[in-house]
Amino acid sequence: MTMKLYCFGESGNAYKAALAMELAGLEWEPVYVDFFNGETRTEAFREISIQGEAPVLVDGDMTLSQSGVIQQYITDKTGKFAGAPEDKYEVLRWVLWDNHKMSSQVGMTRFLMNFLPEDKRPAPVIQFMQGRLQAAWTTLNAHLEGREWMVGTGITNADLSCCSYLFYPEPFGFDRADWPHIDTWLTRISEQPGWKHPYDLMPGNPSDRA
Repeated sequence: MTMKLYCFGESGNAYKAALAMELAGLEWEPVYVDFFNGETRTEAFREISIQGEAPVLVDGDMTLSQSGVIQQYITDKTGKFAGAPEDKYEVLRWVLWDNHKMSSQVGMTRFLMNFLPEDKRPAPVIQFMQGRLQAAWTTLNAHLEGREWMVGTGITNADLSCCSYLFYPEPFGFDRADWPHIDTWLTRISEQPGWKHPYDLMPGNPSDRA
């Protein structure tokens, strides 16, 4: 049975799950979630996910939300992206770090800067968030110095989590040229067989609403 991922192209969190499935070679199909017109707040969507968030993975009788959980499910299903057995907690450490210190803050900053009407963009909040993100990117860039991957000797869920928002073209204060170790690592990820840009992998693009 083909797995279904409820997602939309603008979502970096959905991209984490979609990219993991694509690189794992799983059969899956995207189900477009019209986030910008409020679909996640509808009763129908809440029947799929009580948390009212995308992504949501449906695999037969299994329904899962939260990107990190979906990534772990894909690992359990395929054996991929776990790293060596001794890397288990280090992979988890970076997934949780990303969820709390980077992706959540990139997502908010990117939304405020690009998806709100220009006259409603709160400049002080954006400035504050960008300061926090500079700290996160400093941590990430330093960690990647001398490494090919976040953990161990191959791509893991730590990489798939931390990279997700950094492939988006909209401005949110990140310039790859400023972070050489991050830049090299992102290129390495994009060279993996099966890699696709989020707007090529999932339905939904800012140009659809232009």
